[in-house]
Amino acid sequence: MTRVLCERARTGAAARRRVLLLPPAYAHAEDFLSAGFVAAVRERALDLDLVLIEPKFESVTDRAVLDALDALIGAARGEGCTEVWLGGISLGAWLALGCAERRPRALEGLCLIAPYLGSHLITAEIERAGGVAAWEPGAIAAEDEERRIWRFLKDHAHGPPPIHLGLGREDRYRARHETLARALGAGQVAWVPGGHEWPVWRRLWEDFLDVRIAPRSG
Repeated sequence: MTRVLCERARTGAAARRRVLLLPPAYAHAEDFLSAGFVAAVRERALDLDLVLIEPKFESVTDRAVLDALDALIGAARGEGCTEVWLGGISLGAWLALGCAERRPRALEGLCLIAPYLGSHLITAEIERAGGVAAWEPGAIAAEDEERRIWRFLKDHAHGPPPIHLGLGREDRYRARHETLARALGAGQVAWVPGGHEWPVWRRLWEDFLDVRIAPRSG
């Protein structure tokens, strides 16, 4: 099962833009509210609907959450949304990547905040190869999700869909983050001071809104 909270910009009508957001591990959909993610949208008066998603443990482990995300993307299109972004924090960003790997052209873009990026083994392999562009994934077993997702990042580093990456300079996963950041263009990556925590993620969310959403509003 997957819990969903919808925060609409307008009562009774869908905005043409929607962001689906997945939380970090052990977090709840309401944590986006208490951390100020919805408030940041309201402060900017953006015509943007937010769908806050809380996957249950079992749906993450068996990846049924990916089917739920497909359904939510389809529902957004059915309500008339012309731009659907998928975003997440830490493990939530990894799940967003898993969905995008399956349906890269179904999304307007990805907002990845402090993403979990798989084990040290895969990122070390990529670094030994000279980075994402030089790395060759080879044949990939059906159950090898890490390699599939990094192949997706290699093939789609510059879109489609466009990737917006937000990172804390003191994040404990910084070494793995840098592996991805080096594969993206400078305009795709935002760094702010801080570690792996909600106040930092709120600042990175505000950067995403200001760079990707607000300039095209109105």
